Amino acid sequence: MATQCGKCGPGYPSPLEAMKGPREEIVYLPCIYRNTGIEAPDYLATVDIDPKSPQYCQVIHRLPMPNLRDELHHSGWNACSSCFGDSTKSRTKLILPCLMSSRIYVVDVGSDPRAPKLHKVIEAEDIHAKCDLAYVHTSHCLASGEVMISTLGDSKGNGKGGFVLLDGETFEVKGTWEQPGGAAPMGYDFWYQPRHNVMISTEWAAPNVFRDGFNPADVEAGLYGSHLHVWDWQRHEIIQTLTLQDGLIPLEIRFLHNPDAAQGFVGCALSSTIQRFYKNQGGTWSVEKVIQVPPKKVKGWMLPEMPGLITDILLSLDDRFLYFSNWLHGDLRQYDISDPQRPRLTGQLFLGGSIVKGGPVQVLEDQELKSQPEPLVVKGKQVPGGPQMIQLSLDGKRLYITTSLYSAWDKQFYPDLIREGSMMLQIDVDTVKGGLKLNPNFLVDFGKEPLGPALAHELRYPGGDCSSDIWL
Repeated sequence: MATQCGKCGPGYPSPLEAMKGPREEIVYLPCIYRNTGIEAPDYLATVDIDPKSPQYCQVIHRLPMPNLRDELHHSGWNACSSCFGDSTKSRTKLILPCLMSSRIYVVDVGSDPRAPKLHKVIEAEDIHAKCDLAYVHTSHCLASGEVMISTLGDSKGNGKGGFVLLDGETFEVKGTWEQPGGAAPMGYDFWYQPRHNVMISTEWAAPNVFRDGFNPADVEAGLYGSHLHVWDWQRHEIIQTLTLQDGLIPLEIRFLHNPDAAQGFVGCALSSTIQRFYKNQGGTWSVEKVIQVPPKKVKGWMLPEMPGLITDILLSLDDRFLYFSNWLHGDLRQYDISDPQRPRLTGQLFLGGSIVKGGPVQVLEDQELKSQPEPLVVKGKQVPGGPQMIQLSLDGKRLYITTSLYSAWDKQFYPDLIREGSMMLQIDVDTVKGGLKLNPNFLVDFGKEPLGPALAHELRYPGGDCSSDIWL
């Protein structure tokens, strides 16, 4: 369909059509220097991931931001498959919200995809003045042509889960998406499903709580998120708040890609659970725990029990597999979700983490493993940190992994990451029976960057992917 369409907008007409898209050849990653001791701006790296290229696994371009200590984090597009029916739209600008400085950078990747350039800077003051919001996070493009960006707080660092709306052509701040005074108490990620007139948002914590590191006392004090907020997509207001059982710090949220689906999954980091949310028979929304990663009893760590810490989740475009990373335990998992109420573990790989043999942590009691996993060595280099951000190829056959979570937490949980930089790895996926296998010939070592070791975060392909694109 996509190839026959003479007047189509960006992306693909459906998730299944997207699976037939071309193989990824380059990927964009924000690289962070905040909290590393290196006084240099964060930058956008372009990495060559085409096995036929002489520059395979190399950073081929770096676009430094004009300011220090922004904490680039996630990214989104000016237009995606939600605008497929609009031939006047094209995917040419990458949106880079800065988690800590609250700026938003708009990067031109259309003129030369292999050498992005800065198009516009939206200053934090503009967002404060027009929206009374700050600490910008997830960016999604809307069918209207606008760009919508979630926030975690107000300008003072208190919790405030609102949404900034940008004009998709001029990138002017238009105001908030939500009704005046209608922000959620906390924010983080969001996903919308217009056929069910719904958007659901998640919660991390107020920026003042997590900014400088993780303090277990803040959990006891109830300062971390444990709710999903269900919004009326047309009226722009919260209609239901779901309290999660065993659901502390719900981070990444994914509806099934099928635009008719009235269900999806959210990864709850601290409780290390995957929760399924769904529209119930009464037409309201419910949530149930479908996966629990048990904590490990340990010695030599900050707490007597170590959670898996599920930090990123993805769904394959055919809604068949769910993937997630346990950043602390160090494993990446694949589940068959053909029956979404009963996910079935089909693949698991240990890629570093906090419980490797020979490290400072001794596991005393483990409900899953008989022994501590071996450290991961790729191309002669031991991988610091654990699997964190993940991105799947359109055809579902390759997963790409980076190892940094957020600079202040990296520094606290994995000091090696600050000294050695993060890494990007690639996993081969068995899409027939399920299963994961490390590609031993793939490594991008951000410890060797020209200005010193950097923390590479979220991954984006120029043509969109399964965490950037939403179908209507």
